[in-house]
Amino acid sequence: MAEHMREIDTGTTDLLARVERGVAVLTLNRPERRNALSPEMLTALADVLAVVADADDVRALLLTGAGKAFCAGGDVKAFAARGGEGGGTTVPHEERITRQQALQRATTGRLHAFPKPTVAALPGAAAGAGLGLALACDLRIGQPGTVFATAFGKVGLSGDYGATWLLSRLAGPARARRAMFLGERIDAGTAERWGLLDWVVDAEVLAGFALDTAAELAAGSPESLAAMKQNLLDAEHHDLAAAMDREVPRHLACGVTENHKEAVRAFVEKRPPVFG
Repeated sequence: MAEHMREIDTGTTDLLARVERGVAVLTLNRPERRNALSPEMLTALADVLAVVADADDVRALLLTGAGKAFCAGGDVKAFAARGGEGGGTTVPHEERITRQQALQRATTGRLHAFPKPTVAALPGAAAGAGLGLALACDLRIGQPGTVFATAFGKVGLSGDYGATWLLSRLAGPARARRAMFLGERIDAGTAERWGLLDWVVDAEVLAGFALDTAAELAAGSPESLAAMKQNLLDAEHHDLAAAMDREVPRHLACGVTENHKEAVRAFVEKRPPVFG
């Protein structure tokens, strides 16, 4: 319904954004280039992620790509036109490093640490830096034609946007080495077995299924979901004892919220809870 949707001005057609059913829907929008990353797209993505992280009407995030791809990663045709990724610039090397480090933290890094649940819907390929963006989301939904590829070695690069770190943690270090070194295309069935896809659905229902999944998350208790996200992030960096110690204050804080009280009333009354 109209009252449940608002458009977000991203400043570029390379990224589309709206809020619908409590979900910030971000669409990488260069379908003619398989949604290859552009400077405008990356800058807009960083800016929009920062805004929707604090938006009261956003309780979940859905990242997808327009057309038949999720994101092909870096724009290799643009690299070739300027004589390689580092060509055509007078920016000093150290400054280029600093700029890209900041941009990666503001995109892949912010997605990974996003305080609300995130979903990636993959209508096709996620490659290179696009692989990093997809794997930074909490949940991933593909269709039978979805493929993953590191792709870096094919163009003489080593990898960026967190793809190596994320792939190692989701698929395991041995599979990450195989994927990085050989650059093989990982089909949807293999990706599901490796833990890179949570669902594989028919192509024609992908968009609706992904929005429904994100909206279901958005309808949950925001306090408990935010605390769960922090628990999951802690699990990556702490041993069991430290992680359990950090769980307790969050768990008890959730236990005094109105949403918790509503949930237990709903449980007793055998009805779905309605979270505020």
